Amino acid sequence: MIRVCRAGGYMVSAALLLSVAPVSRAQDPQPEKITLTEAIRRAQANEPIFAAAVAAGRSAKIDSYLAKAALLPSATYHNQTLYTQPNGQTNQGGQAGTQASPIFIANNAVHEYTSQAVINETIGLKGIADAQVASAVAARAQAEAEVARRGLVSAVVNLYYMVYVAARKQTLMEEALAEAQNFAEITQKREAGREVARADVVKAQLQLQGRQRDIADAKLAADKARLELAVLLFPDPRTPYVTDAPQNPPELPTRDEVNKLASTNNPEIRSALADLAAANASVRSARAGYLPDLGLNFTYGLDAPQFAKHGPDGVRNLGYSISGTLDIPVWDWFSTQKRIQQSQIQRNVAKVGLTSAQRRLIANLEESYAEAAAARNQLALLEQSAQTAAESLRLTRLRYAAGESTVLEVVDAQNALLTAQTAQADGVVRYESALSALQILTGTL
Repeated sequence: MIRVCRAGGYMVSAALLLSVAPVSRAQDPQPEKITLTEAIRRAQANEPIFAAAVAAGRSAKIDSYLAKAALLPSATYHNQTLYTQPNGQTNQGGQAGTQASPIFIANNAVHEYTSQAVINETIGLKGIADAQVASAVAARAQAEAEVARRGLVSAVVNLYYMVYVAARKQTLMEEALAEAQNFAEITQKREAGREVARADVVKAQLQLQGRQRDIADAKLAADKARLELAVLLFPDPRTPYVTDAPQNPPELPTRDEVNKLASTNNPEIRSALADLAAANASVRSARAGYLPDLGLNFTYGLDAPQFAKHGPDGVRNLGYSISGTLDIPVWDWFSTQKRIQQSQIQRNVAKVGLTSAQRRLIANLEESYAEAAAARNQLALLEQSAQTAAESLRLTRLRYAAGESTVLEVVDAQNALLTAQTAQADGVVRYESALSALQILTGTL
């Protein structure tokens, strides 16, 4: 049964939606090779949460610019023409002598023209503090964008190596299946030659059936891992691709190098510091409510019954005016005091957030470095275990062929080899992931 949905008044089937995917396997039969660097680049271009964090940082930077621009004088050029109905009388005190009086007393003349350049400036501590708040918020948004970037990189790294380990386990399962099939054939031949009992054949067949189930699960896990990463990389997650296998594991940096990089390049600390700076500026902005604001205005142009430099009697219409305003706050029902208390509460929260971020950084450094060191130290042991298990299986099969071991010993050796090889693959990915997490924490990835 195909589900059908309505879109814009048209009936659209799920099969049709799937058939119009932008990329098809037939068009790109060769899998595309994706490096870790390329995967990170594509994920940064496609992941919506990271895009939102970057957009928020850019928007906050613009807000900071606007807040600083508000401290500077603003200039406008004002033009207006006004006609007022006359009241039938004449005005003896007009600018150009006798003229018709307007019906509205608020207007100066029947015909009035205004063309003026106006410059305004407001000087006050609150505007300066608000600009500082906007700058701190912009710095915090930039730090949060870096936090989002590192979180995305961490997710991509984990998915990238998950694809490798899933494919590696699928290969190991295929080898284990071939081994189980070969051993089942050997037991059947030996049973036909009356060299072993029927129980050996049954045990080998059970082992083979278990391997068949394991290979199906391994293929499913590999497909899921590939799709999860492909969602971040391609328009169509079904696009075939291959990833690079981990090469020789790089050396682990020293503890001093890690501590130095993390202390100077940590976005969580920068975000907490910016948050505290914004809180301090908010307190200053709230306290500025007790102080007066000085407003300055300069106007140059004309405001006269004629749109000209001079009136009919030679009166000069073009000129300027200057005004200054000082607003002194007197009483606001303790609103300013409450705003100060509110900003101080938020500042205390910012202080707690900063100390928490510092403690979390120390703990993350210790945990990540210990994890990477432990994974690095186990690589050689895991390789030795895999080699030992392979040799054990070879010797056990030789002993079984000579009638010196049982079928249970062969099955145990097969299971031990598969476990050791799987653990080795997990160990390689564990170290690569732990090292990447350390690099992300120190800002080198």
